[in-house]
Amino acid sequence: MTCIETPEPLPGYRRCVGIFLLNADGRVFVGERLDAPGAWQMPQGGIDGDEAPVLAARREMREEIGTDRAELLQESRIWRAYDLPPELARRMWGGRYRGQTQRWLAFRFQGEDRDIRLDGTHPEFGAWRWVAPEQLPMLIVPFKRDVYLSVVDEFRPLWA
Repeated sequence: MTCIETPEPLPGYRRCVGIFLLNADGRVFVGERLDAPGAWQMPQGGIDGDEAPVLAARREMREEIGTDRAELLQESRIWRAYDLPPELARRMWGGRYRGQTQRWLAFRFQGEDRDIRLDGTHPEFGAWRWVAPEQLPMLIVPFKRDVYLSVVDEFRPLWA
């Protein structure tokens, strides 16, 4: 699969944010998807209407991990898009999108592990852990791997 890097969101792709949440030790938050056991990913979610990416990221953090106790470190300079596998694209979002176009934001977690709660109104993760950023591409589903490689490369100065 490929990662399409663009200065603006691509038409035909669902606009969303990705959240690169670092702890004080330079490790990144990942959650195991409830709907796909064994599939780990960083938090992400749709951008509502004209919502600013940073506001969408904070909302998604609250929804997916129960807290947004985090300091914004960097917003990506680009949008990254990926295609969903055809069978997934047909059933997701009523087939309206080929994939997702994402604006990634890096945050430093300011809370404590006990602040993280996965039992929100619409839980997405069944488990979570902190991992070394270099491990991310090995944990993610193959069709998102190139996006994760690109994100890790851009944000590397934040922990290296």
